[in-house]
Amino acid sequence: MFIDEYISGAEPVRGKILLVDDQVVNIKILHQLLQADYDIYMARDGHQAIDMSKKVKPDIVLLDIEMPMLNGFDVCAHLKNDPETEDVAVIFVSGHFDEDKEVKGFQLGAVDFIHKPINPVITKARIKNQIKLKLNSDLLRAIALLDGLTGVANRRKFEQVLPVSWLQCAREKQPLTIILLDIDFFKHFNDTYGHTEGDICLRAVAQKIQDTVNRPYDLVARFGGEEFICVLPNTDLIGGTYVAQQIVDSIVSLKIAHKNSPISDFVTISAGVSTIVPMFDMPNKILVETADKQLYLAKDRGRNRVLGCLVEENT
Repeated sequence: MFIDEYISGAEPVRGKILLVDDQVVNIKILHQLLQADYDIYMARDGHQAIDMSKKVKPDIVLLDIEMPMLNGFDVCAHLKNDPETEDVAVIFVSGHFDEDKEVKGFQLGAVDFIHKPINPVITKARIKNQIKLKLNSDLLRAIALLDGLTGVANRRKFEQVLPVSWLQCAREKQPLTIILLDIDFFKHFNDTYGHTEGDICLRAVAQKIQDTVNRPYDLVARFGGEEFICVLPNTDLIGGTYVAQQIVDSIVSLKIAHKNSPISDFVTISAGVSTIVPMFDMPNKILVETADKQLYLAKDRGRNRVLGCLVEENT
């Protein structure tokens, strides 16, 4: 995806295209046609196409319909039913015109059809148009999933990411950690300095959390009010607690004055951490509920601290 570069104003990176065809000659033709303008990836069958789509997150999949094992329709249906790949634009490549097949393809979620033999001018124009549409769609989606005040992800984005991370860690049998954070005595801060300064404080805290949680597949989101939440896949309790403590320490280092805080001269934050190796038949809300309980305990025990625990499988 090149949406982050677009939002930041940097020169957009090249779009990514996955070519899927069981015939090498067809892949070579498309590769030669498109390689100057896009980053090209290749797959020789449906299963490989699904795996590659999850791995490289292409903007467009050029998908042959007639393939052994999994045909193009099966692959498209799988991509559109998986939250990790549902936003990938699928263009079917067909050896002949068949109206019924085109209807089926569009019903499955394809955005266009290209017919063999490949016409270079038409093919490049259609792909260019779909790349532009994909960029605009990604931009609108990204804006809708950002918190307008702080610039980090919003709660809706969190609610999209958590199930995906849960399923991924369940498949890989890896731990998943949640950090729930709450700015200490934030009502006192607003009462003392006013809501404008409160908004400035929220933005500074959010940015510091984002800077601390810096792996590309982690998520920082505003959970509501002065609460933030972090999703850390492939992270055990020790690692999650370490990150949470880094966040707590980093907020103190901002030295944002808070003269009416009962515990400090500066703004502080409390953190609750919960970790689980997810199972497919468990509700993911248990992870958030456990982090919330740990956050409550952290505040009850003096605030400006981290508490965490493992979620037991039989909880």
